[in-house]
Amino acid sequence: MDFGYLKLYIDGKLVDAADGKRHTVICPANEEKVAEIAWAGLKDAELALSAAQKGFEYWSKLSLAERTEWMSKLRTAVLEREHDLRAAMVYEMGKTYAGAWEDIEGVINALEWYPAAMKNMRDEQIPDYENTHTHKMVHQPAGVAVAYLAWNFPLLNVGFKLGPALASGCSIIIKPSAASPLSAYLIGKILYDIDFPAGVVNILCGPSSEVAHTMTTSTIPAVLTMIGSTATGQKVIADSTTSIKKLGMELGGNAPFIVFEDADIEKALDLGIALKYGNSGQVCVAANRIFVHKSIYDKFLKAYVKRASELKLGHGIDSEADMGPMVSRKDRDRMFDLIKDAIDKGAKLEYGGNIPEGREKGNWFEPTVLSGMTPEMDVFRKETFGPIGSLMSFETDDEVLALANDTEFGLASYIFTNDHKRIERFSRDLQFGEIQINGVKYSIYLPHGGIKNSGIGHDCSHLALDDYLVKKRISMAI
Repeated sequence: MDFGYLKLYIDGKLVDAADGKRHTVICPANEEKVAEIAWAGLKDAELALSAAQKGFEYWSKLSLAERTEWMSKLRTAVLEREHDLRAAMVYEMGKTYAGAWEDIEGVINALEWYPAAMKNMRDEQIPDYENTHTHKMVHQPAGVAVAYLAWNFPLLNVGFKLGPALASGCSIIIKPSAASPLSAYLIGKILYDIDFPAGVVNILCGPSSEVAHTMTTSTIPAVLTMIGSTATGQKVIADSTTSIKKLGMELGGNAPFIVFEDADIEKALDLGIALKYGNSGQVCVAANRIFVHKSIYDKFLKAYVKRASELKLGHGIDSEADMGPMVSRKDRDRMFDLIKDAIDKGAKLEYGGNIPEGREKGNWFEPTVLSGMTPEMDVFRKETFGPIGSLMSFETDDEVLALANDTEFGLASYIFTNDHKRIERFSRDLQFGEIQINGVKYSIYLPHGGIKNSGIGHDCSHLALDDYLVKKRISMAI
């Protein structure tokens, strides 16, 4: 499938890169070209910053009703192009067609939910104890926002940033990942087609050393927001200090998935498989480290391996596969390194660990299961971000709590038990921004954020608006 050539979207126009450079988008399933995109450089980043500054001056002065009308128009246009957008994600980064709906849903839900959430924002009245003044806190848009996006959910991530930024009155520059820029560029084409106000949204991709560095070090942005690795987040923070900027970051994860002896094993298996192998394991909230009580470990492991072995691999808009390829050869090959390290340190390869037969072309990797994980292994320490399920047994609550918290990350965590005292303890003592008990739910209205090295602030929910708003106190003498 060939999507042709797509241009940058800057200042309401579709434009070539200033230096004429292009970037070829390659399908990870078969290594075939699927598109060319304009490849931005320093001059394009500067143009986007200038356009966004002008866009902010216009957009921030519109009423919420006017902004809502434009967001609704964009939402309708996205739904009209749903198939093209889903196909783009299938061919640019290997998603299943069914899995790509989650991204579409993320965009349309954000464009609908955030105007309503913004409408519910109220000025805060502050009492004056001497009765000499009235006081209130009001919210105003912060300014230009710059968003750096991860490649694993190309449009979900766009929605997570567009929704709160536009509803709050901010303009925004979106830099998608070079690994999956196609669908974001198609959003730029949609914005152009509906004549969205110029400069309010700008979309460009290029080398981070030029594009991201230029925007991060500029004094124009008031907000820097990103979804990506902890290492990238640290670099953005370091480069941002040319001026004081608001920061919002969803970074790496290393989620514990804890199954106690009294758990509903079938439910834990269903969710454990979905959370590990969905999107080929390339998910920040994936079940990275699977801890199972010793009394049910053998039974659970056997059933887990069986379910992993039954997952179907495939690619294309007509495929009914459970898993597609990994996004890049580098990421695929990293799986071999993780498996070798684990086996060298005593783990057992229960299933997978190879390139599927007949799929040597592309970045395919089998769903893989390792048993006997220990804290010395990279699969314990690092964010796997691939289809490797790593299991270990535990005996006591103290033991597994210490193991679960033994990580620099603190994004998602999952526990399965019916013991209410245990639930109370683990809810309090697990050092993660999200603790999900006996089930899993993510939604646009539920806060999504981490602690420790997993980030600053939140995506989703009303809390995401905090990244794009500033507060002002207004006091008046009586």
